[in-house]
Amino acid sequence: MLAIGIDVSKSKSAAAILNQDGSVHTEPFEFHHDKPEMDTLIKFIKNQNQSVTILMENTGHYHYPVLKAFQAADLPVCLINPYQMKKYGDMELRKAKTDKKDALRIAHYALEKGYSLVPYTPMDQKYEDLRFLARQYDQRMGTLKANKTFLINLLDETMPGITKVLSLTTRDPETSLSVQFIKRFKSFDRIRKMGRTRFLESYDKLSRKSRNRCAGSCGLIIYEMALNSITTRGENEYTLAAQDQCVDLVSESQKAADSIIQKMKTLAETLPEYEVLRAMAGVGDRLGPLILAEIGDIRRFHSGKALNAYAGNDAPPYQSGMFESHNRHISKRGNAALRKYCFEVMQALKLARPQDDPVYLFLVKKEQEGKPYNVAKMAGVNKFLRIYYARAMEVL
Repeated sequence: MLAIGIDVSKSKSAAAILNQDGSVHTEPFEFHHDKPEMDTLIKFIKNQNQSVTILMENTGHYHYPVLKAFQAADLPVCLINPYQMKKYGDMELRKAKTDKKDALRIAHYALEKGYSLVPYTPMDQKYEDLRFLARQYDQRMGTLKANKTFLINLLDETMPGITKVLSLTTRDPETSLSVQFIKRFKSFDRIRKMGRTRFLESYDKLSRKSRNRCAGSCGLIIYEMALNSITTRGENEYTLAAQDQCVDLVSESQKAADSIIQKMKTLAETLPEYEVLRAMAGVGDRLGPLILAEIGDIRRFHSGKALNAYAGNDAPPYQSGMFESHNRHISKRGNAALRKYCFEVMQALKLARPQDDPVYLFLVKKEQEGKPYNVAKMAGVNKFLRIYYARAMEVL
């Protein structure tokens, strides 16, 4: 048997091949992620006429070309968490760091732990597409948050304090009062020039188009703020032009994120377990597809505990001699995005207060026991994932 370790980087990788006894079969070498060099490597591996264990780290998207080429050639490939390899390398006294040495280290791990490695099997294409769209959604939301920050910074100079009265909500930018208000009135200096009567009439027309039920009562408050505020760049044409651009960028970023969520929802509805997830209290049209994208195929977990471990929401036991800890923190060695979305479900439950929902009742029970805010919420996440696992497995 041959153990092949591959250290992946962008556009090229380093590989090392070991014999079953640990001796070097082939000195570490580098190859590029193009078809000629990948074909040469695959041909070389197959010409050895031995069973092989190929191991490489799961490094974002850089390993996909190598993985795809090996799978197309019917060569089994195993993936390992980079953190596991880091801890494995910590056992060495002299820590040298080169791509070729890393490839040797990975090959040694494949040789020692080959009995526990499981060949990679791609998830159903729908789960892969959901995960891809979820990553795109995260990027769009990051862009949206950055643009909102830039806009708020400009508003501090043109309309100081306006976000305390009109929260900067960007859901449905076409009807968002805050977005339309900024585009219409520009700055407090212009509101002062309009005068009270003209401003209130114009504001009243604008507020009727929005879905904000309390918008009508804010007009007079905003006018008083305009009279009493000191603006620093309220009449600067360059500042106002930049502010208009920021408003447009915020709106476009929100529309892009909403479009991705809609595509995720359409795709998720074709999966049988989505109905189970969507029926659970606190899960809406946004959180449902996102949670499903992060979990993927529920059948790859052997229990609800395994699902919680994948989310990093488990508390590993700690016992030594006569000591046994009974106050452990969650590991956080898992999918941070899944923990975040499930935490948002707990927040939704606190707002909706469904009295017949077991997760909400469990959450209230933990709070009544005196558990801290985050501890109670993560305990609720634990129960939420276990219940979802049990219900989803019934329909699959």
